[in-house]
Amino acid sequence: MLLIECSKIKKSFGHRLILDIDDLKIYSEDRVGIVGVNGAGKTTLLNILSKRMEPDEGWVRLYGKAGFISQLDEPDRKYISEEAAAKFGIRPLWNGKMSGGEKTRFKLAQALEEPNMMIFADEPTVNVDMEGIELVEGKFADYQGALIIISHDRSLLDKLCTQIIEIENSKIKIYKGNYSDYRAQKMRERERAQFEYEEYIKEKKRLKTVMIKIKQKAKGMRKTPKRMGNSEARLHRLGPQRAMAGLERAVENVKKRIEHLEVKEKPKIPPAIKMDLLDSGKLHSKIIVEGENLNKAFGEKVIFKQAAFKIYNSSKVALIGPNGSGKSTLIKMIIDGDGAIKTAQGVKIGYFSQELEILREDQSIIESVMESSIYPENFARLILARLLFREDTVYKKISVLSGGERVKVSFAKILLADNNMLILDEPTNYLDINSLEVVEEALREYDRTLLFVSHDRRFVENVADQIMSIENYQIRMFSGPLSEYLAKKNKSSDSGAEEIEKQIILLKNRLSEVIGRLSMPSKEDDISALDREYYQILRELKNLEKK
Repeated sequence: MLLIECSKIKKSFGHRLILDIDDLKIYSEDRVGIVGVNGAGKTTLLNILSKRMEPDEGWVRLYGKAGFISQLDEPDRKYISEEAAAKFGIRPLWNGKMSGGEKTRFKLAQALEEPNMMIFADEPTVNVDMEGIELVEGKFADYQGALIIISHDRSLLDKLCTQIIEIENSKIKIYKGNYSDYRAQKMRERERAQFEYEEYIKEKKRLKTVMIKIKQKAKGMRKTPKRMGNSEARLHRLGPQRAMAGLERAVENVKKRIEHLEVKEKPKIPPAIKMDLLDSGKLHSKIIVEGENLNKAFGEKVIFKQAAFKIYNSSKVALIGPNGSGKSTLIKMIIDGDGAIKTAQGVKIGYFSQELEILREDQSIIESVMESSIYPENFARLILARLLFREDTVYKKISVLSGGERVKVSFAKILLADNNMLILDEPTNYLDINSLEVVEEALREYDRTLLFVSHDRRFVENVADQIMSIENYQIRMFSGPLSEYLAKKNKSSDSGAEEIEKQIILLKNRLSEVIGRLSMPSKEDDISALDREYYQILRELKNLEKK
């Protein structure tokens, strides 16, 4: 069933054309992911399709009620049902002091409990922990209606989407399938464009060679052979005039063929980032950071209780855990040199935080990056170009940059500085997918020690070789990627569940026996003891069934 259609849409901000869309239709069974670089117009498109914003030209029609989930906007209603609140583990009344994850759950619960035929979602997993992301993913997967979503979470787009809309240079292009399908199609398009460009250059070169040979042949025919008298020379010149005219026509034909060749532009293939790090700052200690007997509390809220951890040289460690578990606290303890944490001699930490304190408003991008860079400017420009700061844009002032642009500059600055350990607190928030993948590529190439916090499952899987998880006031270390850690954790949970099931079966069998003896007691039975055991078994069963 058709739910959204639009035609001849145009939207500009100032002199810049953001969207120029001929037509677009979205049906009830569609799950659409919208992608594009920061500033491409993703949120603008979402707002126009949901009729929260009017286009400058064209029209949009919605056929059915729509819900909208955004990180920035407050919900339409300040309450949800008790049932919905229980499903999402939140309170039924909106509170501005709720965490980002709680606010997202509230908005999602509200959108799903209303009779919406379509849901628009703008970055619904930003500031949400992995458990919350899986909840959002599961609820969206069960939703029976159209879904139009902007997200930089590639795993989410893979699980949910049946098509991807890419915005580039104000135009849209629709790709069937999920995000991985889209990437594969983009790769084939790039390979095809490269092949066509090479064939175009090859044919142009061949035709130019043919034209040169014809001209050389014509030039040779014009020359009068030596030892030839004037009369003979005159006859020689008159003889091949017809042939010369033919050669000239041939030259013109070749010229026209060159002019009529379909011009193929050279595709822009971004260069790979190869971090040729200087050896001067390389550490030789086996353990870079070590914590023992960590205790931390804020009032009555306990964060760590006799916790311990070790971070080894050149490891890439992902620090994970639910929101509020103490990830940022642990990073701050390392940065501030807490007494319970030892750092190897010679460690120079580059720290990225969401506050972006390392940037100065009055500097340009290139000034800010080069201020602390130990690499030449041409390499710094390569990194910045991959992050979409090309040519004269590197002279833009920090003061005029968007949030996503500031994140990218901060990352480039930390990567190029004289550090031998990076600590990154949520480096992927506010990045478009293209920039996120550049950051991912650079960190995979980084051969020093890395500790980072991220809720982006694909990013953690692709970068980390160790997992540091905060659980029950303790810090658990796991050697291996996220997928292996989750598999082991799920297996452990399954084993625990199987053990509980066995205990429940035994208790139920014993309960049946006790009930039978209470119903028909023998002379040897102690009725009071059986009665106490009956209630004890009921309590134990209740506790086990909760688990």
